[in-house]
Amino acid sequence: MTDLPQQTHDDAAAVLRSALAGDGDAVVGTFDAVVDRSGVAGVYGVAWCLAATMVGDDVPAGMAALDFPGIDQANYDTRWVARFLSAYANRDPETGEALFGAAIADGLLPDCLLTLAGSAVATLYGPKHPPAGQ
Repeated sequence: MTDLPQQTHDDAAAVLRSALAGDGDAVVGTFDAVVDRSGVAGVYGVAWCLAATMVGDDVPAGMAALDFPGIDQANYDTRWVARFLSAYANRDPETGEALFGAAIADGLLPDCLLTLAGSAVATLYGPKHPPAGQ
C-alpha cells in the first residue's frame, strides 16, 4: 500500500516531526515544498503515507466505513480525515483521490492536511505512547 518513493516517506517524516513539535507553519511549509516539487500528486502521496503510518497494513480490506454515527456533525476536516483513513484501510485509492479533489474544490485541503498531520501525531504519540525520551 505504501510503495512510494523514498522522498515521499521523507516528506511524511518531516510533516510528523513538525506536527509533533506543534509547528503548524512547518507542516504547511513541508506540504508547500512538496507541491512545488511534485504537484498535488506528491501531496497525495505524502497524505497516503501518513494514513499508512496510522492505519498500518494489517487491516482486512473493505472493513472500514466511510460514514459513522454523528460524522455529519463533525467539522469538514475531521470528516475528511476519517473518510481518508477509511479509504486507505479499504485499499481504495480512488476514494482517497476523490476526497482530495473535493477538498481542493472546496478550498479546504490545507485544513484537512493539518488535521491529518495532527491526527497522525495523536495516533502515534498519544498519552499511552509518548515520543522517545519523554
